[in-house]
Amino acid sequence: MIRLGLTGGIGSGKSTVAQFLQKRGAVVVDADAISRELSAAGGLAIPFIASAFGQAFITAAGALDRDKMRALAYSDAKARKRLESIIHPMVGQETQRQTDAAIESGCPCVVFDVPLLVESPIWRQKVEHILVVDCTPEVQISRVMARNLLSREEIQKIIASQASRKTRLGAADTVIFNANLSLDELGGEVHQISRRFGLSLE
Repeated sequence: MIRLGLTGGIGSGKSTVAQFLQKRGAVVVDADAISRELSAAGGLAIPFIASAFGQAFITAAGALDRDKMRALAYSDAKARKRLESIIHPMVGQETQRQTDAAIESGCPCVVFDVPLLVESPIWRQKVEHILVVDCTPEVQISRVMARNLLSREEIQKIIASQASRKTRLGAADTVIFNANLSLDELGGEVHQISRRFGLSLE
């Protein structure tokens, strides 16, 4: 079984590439999705977040107030580290559970969809190959502004908090440059690299 690390900056198209790989038989372990589940209403992380940051960061429905936390985390590095110290160990436990299930199922490739893969020495030790979905910062900004209705300044802060484009490309074993590709063209790029990960070419 191949352990493939998939990463890319916000708005790069990483999640779309993950979907294409999944259609070809990979099991995708999505760290962001796990994190969102942990911090949703009733999530396991909610009591710890409330204890660390106060009830003001929890919505009336009992979920993490993402807008309020985003504003704090991207302006206060210590607050971001405190949040990560709560979330990351729980994400690690659920990731391991999903990986064990994938191994038992006999799947040929587990894709670890991790935004902070390059920044984390722990994640980089867990994968055998790193696939980076790359595009220019201006493309990232325009995509995220259209998708999330965030301001340019907010998106630039998120980009600045992630690994630099140069650092990601330096860690990559394979790169998909997704600046001007159509959905079909992006699928074609994934098709070309699927064989090396033991995935279906159908």
